Amino acid sequence: VILAGVYDVKNLKLKLRPESEHQYNSPWNIAANFDVSMELSEDGIHGMLDDYETDHHTGMDTAKIAKLISDYTSGYPFLVSRLCQIIDENLNQNWTEAGFLEAVKLLLKESNTLFDDMRKKLDDFPTMRTMITAILFSGEALLFNAYDKAVNVAKMFNFIKEMNGKIAVSNRIFEIWFYNLFQSEAEIAQLPDDTDIIRNGSIDKPLFIKNGRLDMKKVLERFCVHFNEIYDKKDERFIEKQGRKFFLFFLKPIINGTGNFYVEAETRNERRMDVVVDYAGERFVVELKIWRGESYNEHGEQQLSEYLDYYGLNRGYLVSFCFNKDKQPGVREVAVGNRTIVEAVV
Repeated sequence: VILAGVYDVKNLKLKLRPESEHQYNSPWNIAANFDVSMELSEDGIHGMLDDYETDHHTGMDTAKIAKLISDYTSGYPFLVSRLCQIIDENLNQNWTEAGFLEAVKLLLKESNTLFDDMRKKLDDFPTMRTMITAILFSGEALLFNAYDKAVNVAKMFNFIKEMNGKIAVSNRIFEIWFYNLFQSEAEIAQLPDDTDIIRNGSIDKPLFIKNGRLDMKKVLERFCVHFNEIYDKKDERFIEKQGRKFFLFFLKPIINGTGNFYVEAETRNERRMDVVVDYAGERFVVELKIWRGESYNEHGEQQLSEYLDYYGLNRGYLVSFCFNKDKQPGVREVAVGNRTIVEAVV
């Protein structure tokens, strides 16, 4: 039995007033802090996998799989258990990185009580939805203040956590799920700014997939073309707030069904974010940033090169949103040390 969540008594919803006037209070005024960690540690997950391996002899690298599970779930008990169950029962005990990523894909596609409840909570608390959208798409560094109603509610439902004094989504699985949901809603709402770029990604998809492999350079080339066609007349503030969202909206239909992406939380801010794309066993790192001059751009190239070290990659991708009137949009390749950066300027 796994304890999936706890309501703080002070946050009980009192239905003693008209619907528009609901407040959060304790009927007994005895709310107390609940400091027990509900997350499973990486060491704990490792231990459980060691026990499983002793019984089933799959040959898995338990330390590697435990780290993957921890990186994607942050120890959220249901997600840990469900991913392991999918690998064990649906993927013929494929305890490899490829098997794990396939389990993530299957988990995100399914309907379960956790995701159903998450959707309901977003509908019930529109301010919380706005807060999460601002973090994910605009990279806004919002201060974590437990007395803010939206923050308090999101923390209670374990949607967010505190990271260096700022708000961050609790885990990578939730983050990918939020991205998928918000894009689906944008398509259904038929908002021109959103659906035009999504539609172009869907139409162009055959151009990017050759022999089952993703051509990320061509993705950037076509994104430059479509972005400049659709949003060229938009003002700087609009592009600064929405540009990165449009790249993610363009990318999603291209990799949908085979791959996934996530954003490294440590790199997300109002100036840049690093998107990691997994597609058919290949990994791509794409940095999205706002142009702040040539020296800042060179610093960004060096940052990306160093970040590629972490993943053992020799090729990275950079999308710069530039507002200079004399900019030269397009794609070029830049050598940084022994690595190649494919840079797109829009």
